[in-house]
Amino acid sequence: AAPAAHADDRRDHERARAALAAGEIRPLATLLAEVERRYVGVVIETELERDDGRWIYEFKLLPPSGRVYEIKLDAATGEVIRTRGPVQERR
Repeated sequence: AAPAAHADDRRDHERARAALAAGEIRPLATLLAEVERRYVGVVIETELERDDGRWIYEFKLLPPSGRVYEIKLDAATGEVIRTRGPVQERR
């Protein structure tokens, strides 16, 4: 199972690189910087997924309170699609 999982990870990475090169998504570094500037906490996990033909970045943040929350962004526009948990915006 491990080799297949590794191959799937590689394909996902290649699809993400192709989407970036085609202008379908914004660079992860750009959106990561925006998330860290706008929200309280440290990003502890990121994921890029495709859902119904739409690329979505998912960020999990750990604020000082210790209660992890999640933010999903449209990977093309950076628009917030959904949040889950005790989201904390910076003032």
